[in-house]
Amino acid sequence: MPSPRLSRPHPGARRARVRGRAGGSLAAALAVLAALGGGVAAPAAADAGGLREVMFVGNNWDGTAEVIASRGDFARIGRVNVIPDREERMREIYLDPVRLAFFLGVRSGPGEGHDQFVDDMYATPDGSAMVVSRPSFADVVSLDLRTGKINWRFPVAGYRSDHMAVSPDGTRVAVSASTANTVHVLDIVSGRQLGSFKTGDKPHENVFTSDGLLWNMSIGEVTTALDAPWLDWTKGDRKITVVDATTFRTVRVIDMRERLDAFGRGDLSDAVRPLVFTPDEKKLYFQVSFLNGFLEYDLATDRITRLKALPGNPATNPDRTTWVNDSRHHGLSMSPDGTRLCVAGTMDDYVTVVDRATLQEGPLVEADKPYWATVSGDGRSCVISESGADRVTAIDFATGRRVATVGVGDHPQRVRLAHVPADWTGPTAR
Repeated sequence: MPSPRLSRPHPGARRARVRGRAGGSLAAALAVLAALGGGVAAPAAADAGGLREVMFVGNNWDGTAEVIASRGDFARIGRVNVIPDREERMREIYLDPVRLAFFLGVRSGPGEGHDQFVDDMYATPDGSAMVVSRPSFADVVSLDLRTGKINWRFPVAGYRSDHMAVSPDGTRVAVSASTANTVHVLDIVSGRQLGSFKTGDKPHENVFTSDGLLWNMSIGEVTTALDAPWLDWTKGDRKITVVDATTFRTVRVIDMRERLDAFGRGDLSDAVRPLVFTPDEKKLYFQVSFLNGFLEYDLATDRITRLKALPGNPATNPDRTTWVNDSRHHGLSMSPDGTRLCVAGTMDDYVTVVDRATLQEGPLVEADKPYWATVSGDGRSCVISESGADRVTAIDFATGRRVATVGVGDHPQRVRLAHVPADWTGPTAR
C-alpha cells in the first residue's frame, strides 16, 4: 500500500505569534498560561523520598522551563526562569567584542533570529535543583527549584553550550561546547568539572550507556547555505566519539560516512542527529541531516542494516536551505519494550509511531515543527515538543494517536523526565 501523505497547509501559513521575554513574575506567567487554557496541575502523589516525577520542557526563546506532569493529562505544574542573571550576562557580552560577535552569531544562525536561552535540562538526584545549558550565554547553571536562584555556573569552552546527558546514577552531567569541539563532564551537584574530551566538529547529542561509556555525536556546520549534496564535504569533521565515562579516554570513533557508503547511500549526510538505543543496547536508530526518515545500525557487526524513508509533506519546501539547521526530521524515542519508535517529522509537520520489526509507520499525526521526542513517565506515550505552536503533545505508543496536548512557553525544544519535591509548584523568589 502507498504510504499515507499529508494534505494541509504548509507551516508557512502558520499563525503569527508574539514572542515574549522571560522575567515576569510567576503569578503573571501562570495567569497567562491559564488564559491560554489547560490550567495548572494539582500536586500528584509523591514518589519515594518525597519527590514527584515530572517533565522539564525548555522554552528556548523566552528563557524559561515549563514543569509539567509526566503522564496522564501532562498538565502544567510551574515555570522556572532560567536566566535570572540575564542583565549581568548581557553586560559581560557587550563589553567583549568577540563574545558579542558569537552571541549575535547564535541569534542569526541556530537561533533563527532569536536568542537561545535554554537547550537542555536535568534535575539533581534529590530534586532540589534544575541544571540547564544556555547556548547564548555559553554556560551551564544550576538553579535552586525553591528560590529560583543560581547555585553555580560553569562557563563552557568556546562560545556556545548545547545538548546534555545525565549519567545513569544521576550524579554527572555531560554538556557539548559546540564551538570548542569539546564535551565537559560536571558533578551535577557542585558544578565541578570531572573531565572533558575532544570531539568532531560541533558536538551535539550526548548519550550515556549502561556499559560505562559516553557517546557524543558531532554534526558539523549546520547553519551555512551550502546544503547541496555535492557540497557535503564543507560541513566539517562529523563523527561519533565514544569515551570511557570515568577516564574520558576515547574507546572508539565511528565515522558514519564509511558505513553509509558501504550501505550504498553515499548520497546521505553523515551528520548524526538524535539517536536512540534498543533496551539491550545492541542496535541504535539515528536520524541524519536532510533525511525524512532514520537508519538502523548494528553495534556488533558495525554495519548500517536498514533505512526507513518516511512520507514527505507535499507542501514542504524542497529548498534544503529553508530547513531549520539542516533538520528534516529531528526527534526520536523508543517505547520501553523496544517494539516501537516515535519519530518527529520536523519540517514535514507530523509525528508518527513506527513498528520496529516491520518499519511500518502508523498514522501521521499533525504537529507544528516537532523538534524533540521522549517517553512519558509511565512509558505509554511518546512526548514531543511542537516548537512552532508552543505546546507539548503526547502520542500513544500503542495506537499512534494523540492523547494529550498542553501549551508551554516560546519555542519548546528539549523535554526531559525529572523529579521535584512533591509539594513543588514553582520558585518562591521574584
